[in-house]
Amino acid sequence: MNTCHVLLANVFFAPFSYGGATVVAEQVAHALVQQGGYRVTVVSLCSRRELAHYAIIKSQKDGIVNYLINMPAERSYGDMYENPEITARLAELINTLRPDLVHAHCIQEIGTGIITAAEASNVPVILSVHDFWWLCERQFMIGLDGKYCSQSPVTIDKCKGCVDNFWAAKTRFNHLQRMGEKVALVTYPSHFAKDLCEASGFAQGRGVVWENGIKPPEAAFFAKQKSRRMKDQRTTFGYIGGPTQIKGWPQIKQAFAGIEHEDFRGLVVEGSLNKSWWHAQDLKNMQGDWQIYPRFEQANMDDFYAEIDVLLFMSQWKETFGLAIREALARGITVVQTDSGGSVEHGAIPKDKLIPIAAPPEILRKQISAILKSGKRERAPFPVAGFKDQAQAFAGLVDRVFEDLERAA
Repeated sequence: MNTCHVLLANVFFAPFSYGGATVVAEQVAHALVQQGGYRVTVVSLCSRRELAHYAIIKSQKDGIVNYLINMPAERSYGDMYENPEITARLAELINTLRPDLVHAHCIQEIGTGIITAAEASNVPVILSVHDFWWLCERQFMIGLDGKYCSQSPVTIDKCKGCVDNFWAAKTRFNHLQRMGEKVALVTYPSHFAKDLCEASGFAQGRGVVWENGIKPPEAAFFAKQKSRRMKDQRTTFGYIGGPTQIKGWPQIKQAFAGIEHEDFRGLVVEGSLNKSWWHAQDLKNMQGDWQIYPRFEQANMDDFYAEIDVLLFMSQWKETFGLAIREALARGITVVQTDSGGSVEHGAIPKDKLIPIAAPPEILRKQISAILKSGKRERAPFPVAGFKDQAQAFAGLVDRVFEDLERAA
């Protein structure tokens, strides 16, 4: 085929963007179109009270058409993973658009109907797993106590103490397992994610690791970084996660409260859409000059990273990737992080420098003190794949899917 038409399904997409998986979906889609040989159409969700339930809105931004399905605010448990109304709309879209391939990228709330609709029209599906939605109804394997569920592999019978309705959860789990067998290929952003999912019975033998890319630093970034460092000699720490236990904020707060240094800066990013994360948080008990940095997008991310020397990534769960870590490493920024699943697979930090999950704040404090004592703020940029690299890798996966189909015919 001269041009491959991909229908990309992602829970959010421009002009309504939110979350790291959406960033990846948008950037790869544009990179595919720019490299040539691909046309990308998108289906995503919105929720607007003034529109009819499940009405479809056609939007377009930067040359990519996006069909948004309007979701009612109230939906049943089952509708969150298999909604007949959405499946019907998806079937209509696939029948009308006639894509060559469906890329089910991040489909929580869209549900598995995208796979059912594609199968009905004989359209192959590449499924991308970005979190643990396919194994855990809570999506991130975070238990009721706010701590990471350490199941490995995941067995649904061990979830009885965490879910509201075990039989509903088991029905969901079994359904998602069956749907994983219907796709041509499953991609994971890390070996950790792939190994855990396949060990848990999901789409065994169908998975490949397809690492996320990042937006590389712009040409002027390093001059901007150097200029800031010359103007202000203080080491600056940055934190992008919210003020929650699962992102390690309590450990960070305790570590900085008891540190024997004062002459440094700290920036916490207001990542919420409504500025709700930090307005009630007290930063005064921490040593150093701590400030709230406004939410930023991909277009102006260099402005933030030019302001920091150290990124704090204290996640208390086993993440599947860690986009911010790669963004920082590519910009010559030191990363202090936990041993948190796929987030460590960049290979830039020695194993003995990774902080164990649930470690006492003294461990973090020791690393912070060493950084401040050294006074060293420069670090060589670490090579990290960009979104163009990721798009090229996806094109290779598409070729693989069609080659397999031809051999099977």
